[in-house]
Amino acid sequence: MTDFAATSSNRSANPASALRDCRTAFIGVGVASALVNILYLTGSFFMLEVYDRVLPSRSIPSLIALCLLALLLYGFQGIFELTRNRMLVRIAGALDESLSGRIYRALVKAPLKLKTRGDSLQGLRDFDQVRSYLSGTGPSALFDLPWLPFYVVICFLFHPIIGMVAVGGGLILTLLTYLTNRGIQAPAKKAAEVGGYRNAFAQASQRNAEVVQAMGMSGRMTERWERRNAEYREENRRTSDIGNGYGAMSKVFRMALQSGMLAAGAALVIVGQASPGIIIAGSILTARALAPVELAISNWRGLVSARQSWRRLKELLEALPETETALALPSPQQRLSVEALASGPPAAQRLTVLDVTFTMQAGSALGVIGPSASGKSSLARAIIGVWPTYRGSVRLDGAALDQWDSDALGKHVGYLPQDVELFAGTVAENIARFVPDATSEGIVAAAKAAGVNDLILRLPNGYETEIGEGGMALSAGQRQRVALARALYGDPFLVVLDEPNSNLDAEGEQALSEAIMNVRTRGGIVVVVAHRPSALASVDFVLSMQEARMHAFGPKEEVLGKVLRQQQRPLKIVEGQEMKQ
Repeated sequence: MTDFAATSSNRSANPASALRDCRTAFIGVGVASALVNILYLTGSFFMLEVYDRVLPSRSIPSLIALCLLALLLYGFQGIFELTRNRMLVRIAGALDESLSGRIYRALVKAPLKLKTRGDSLQGLRDFDQVRSYLSGTGPSALFDLPWLPFYVVICFLFHPIIGMVAVGGGLILTLLTYLTNRGIQAPAKKAAEVGGYRNAFAQASQRNAEVVQAMGMSGRMTERWERRNAEYREENRRTSDIGNGYGAMSKVFRMALQSGMLAAGAALVIVGQASPGIIIAGSILTARALAPVELAISNWRGLVSARQSWRRLKELLEALPETETALALPSPQQRLSVEALASGPPAAQRLTVLDVTFTMQAGSALGVIGPSASGKSSLARAIIGVWPTYRGSVRLDGAALDQWDSDALGKHVGYLPQDVELFAGTVAENIARFVPDATSEGIVAAAKAAGVNDLILRLPNGYETEIGEGGMALSAGQRQRVALARALYGDPFLVVLDEPNSNLDAEGEQALSEAIMNVRTRGGIVVVVAHRPSALASVDFVLSMQEARMHAFGPKEEVLGKVLRQQQRPLKIVEGQEMKQ
């Protein structure tokens, strides 16, 4: 029950609510900051008492008592400082715990729902940026900034001139903070955008490493990388130059101001308007009052980056809202209905599937054929709901796909994509779709249904063989057959196979045909996208696609005969025109 509650909370989390949940912790940080800033007065008042009372009285016991008191106060200051830092780290951890699952689901959905550009992992990097900033020294400086007037008031109590010097220094540092923010915001945003494109290029190069190496593209790709990296380096240089420039100015100014405060205190002592202790105490107090401003300026680049990352993260999660858990529907057992379906890539400018309508009953298999770019794979993606439905609907036993909870629907769907992707882990884990309580019987049954059991047993560790990232330890044919077993795991009602025999040998194609027949025999529905006729051996219906539209649909022999007759119809060229005979 606890796990379920945690999962439900994680599912409904959003950045605003996650921050509200940390409100009490932020109040605690504010209280700790108040205690820390009050205890920061220890040094100033210690020097004031030493110069104004201990030295004139030459009292060693008084000095010892002051030292012990100061040591005690410094100890409490250290404890509160440590507590504040640990609370900020735990706030970052709480945000991670609240949002990490939500962000992961958004990253997985983004390629299917949004037109993504640049770094596909930008959302994760943004979240890391926010978490790193919260765990650093930047937030502490922001919590200390409101205490600047408190120190200035004490400076005025020492002497009005000391207070005015502190106010003047604070105003100048505040102006530097404003200039830092205005100067660093645009280049920091540009650097983040350029960095995203740079990372996306690096990821694409990794995915296509074999092509780059085999066809001698390394040099040209390196040149393109260097151009992107040079642009990223230039934007980072601009951002760093601006931030470091204002940071150096603030540091030098604060040091000069501290010396100026010593000079002002000395002048006041000379004219008899202040005691010698005020010289040192006023200098220490002014330095402490302006230290948070300097620290904020030095961390301003991190603050700007964290703010921009938080804004991008909110936009991503708002664009991909979590849906309420749908009412549990009974397992589909009867039919697949596609009604006037229009679909295409996420945020696409054009549709790749138009007005497709057909119905399949349980125990049937449909072969989808057609020339390249006719919309076959787009139809497969739309049928299982990974591409958006712009018009029409896809229904299982009368229920549209959007009426299902995605996890619940996944149990009834098996999908073998054209580009097979496996995950780092064992063969058994991949076949079982990483279900934690998957049974050995279910895994072996899926492997046998795909005709891959004997192949797996010949691997070094059988079902416990680690296949590496992307299944790199397996050949292309082995990956495709393991992915077929994954699609068949749990006896799903609807199985969609996109060119499932592209990497198979004769034995693999025979196993594929038997797998399709097994699904039909147990009352499931199979949709097979095929270029090679051998994949259609076990189907009983065929749908022909042309230019994103359904050209023909019906029994296999009827549709294939019609398609073949059209392909074999001779053409006669008459005066530059094509005439059918």
